[in-house]
Amino acid sequence: MPVEEIKKIQSEKLVKQVKHAYEDVPYYRDLMDKKGVKPEDIHGIEDLHKLPFLEKSDLREGYPYAMLGKPLEDCVRIQSTSGTTGKRVIAYYTQHDIDLWEDCCARALVAAGADREDVVQVSYGYGLFTGGPGLNGGSHKVGCLTLPMSSGNTERQLQFMTDLKATVICCTPSYAAYLGESLKEMGYTPDTIPLKAGIFGAEAWTEENRRELEKNLGIKAYDIYGLTEISGPGVSFECEEQGGMHINEDHFLAEIINPETGEPLPEGEKGELVFTCLDKEAFPVIRYRTRDICVLSRKPCSCGRTFIRMAKPMGRSDDMLIIRGVNVFPSQIEAVLIKEGCSLNYQIKISRVNNSDTFDVYVELPPEQFDDSVKNLSAKEKSLQAALRSMLGIGPAVHLVPPKTIARSEGKAVRIIDERKLYD
Repeated sequence: MPVEEIKKIQSEKLVKQVKHAYEDVPYYRDLMDKKGVKPEDIHGIEDLHKLPFLEKSDLREGYPYAMLGKPLEDCVRIQSTSGTTGKRVIAYYTQHDIDLWEDCCARALVAAGADREDVVQVSYGYGLFTGGPGLNGGSHKVGCLTLPMSSGNTERQLQFMTDLKATVICCTPSYAAYLGESLKEMGYTPDTIPLKAGIFGAEAWTEENRRELEKNLGIKAYDIYGLTEISGPGVSFECEEQGGMHINEDHFLAEIINPETGEPLPEGEKGELVFTCLDKEAFPVIRYRTRDICVLSRKPCSCGRTFIRMAKPMGRSDDMLIIRGVNVFPSQIEAVLIKEGCSLNYQIKISRVNNSDTFDVYVELPPEQFDDSVKNLSAKEKSLQAALRSMLGIGPAVHLVPPKTIARSEGKAVRIIDERKLYD
């Protein structure tokens, strides 16, 4: 579709969506009123900059119903992110929203070469996490035989992959690397594995990771991007050129802003990615700040698609970490430490061993709590690990260390040591 036609569709949808959000979402109406903007002020995408931003803090503050744009009886599903203070972001979906989301995931599969003759193994987590449900529905839309494996149980994953001749694998890149290692240990070579393509997302990965996955699994590795707040995976996807992810612009309007000032930046400038959902009914998110730093480009693509492309995210404008596909904020860890009566002298260390993230939390015990008894320390570590798993949805290895063990800094405390080198 010509870019001019895409922009015309976006403008028409934006006008309707702003009216819907203003009339049906009191929280968003208050944001617009505070900024002095009314629906009649928005005539097209050229007026997008007039609208207020939405932040993750807004979505948490509005938990659970403030951002709901349709009556609950019209909603058929929720998905959810992990919460930083116990409150999670809940995204609501009408059946129309589900259909559009699955269409976007179907586009990602088709761009990776899938058709009705393929067998798609979905090894993302199911449940509240959007990865499994999104690609599962997209696979159905394409007409593929779908293996809804979810994550884990690697032995069964490999058995079904080889016995049922899966041709497309959908999972996190780190889990794909682990599957590749496991297949090699079983005596398989890339030539004997039925896979031809992999769609990998939910965590950062580099071009070096891509080359390793393609070599070890004998596939072409495709990136996919999404957020629960926007819909889930399928907001954008790679084509065979592997030169950035095409954004589904008929459903999502993307812009790049200066993360410090909030001012829109021109195409090709590096900044923070902001999304507006153009036709979501139950959760009409407008100008949502993703905190992902990237670049947008309309450089012509050899695949023929005219949707704008986004580069792999080059970092974050906040302190969020993505560990094994789970969003983790240091503030979540601090909240648990406070509740458990621990010192706030702590350090998070993340690394990558055998293509899988390691996650360690070192916590200094105050002198009055320190007990060098191995038994007592072990019990405390297990208790704290369980509390962190409950908050984060992922269990770090907890290490309780003696007082003054963690190095002090005269400036800002170094809380996070990330050794993964995720961004090229």
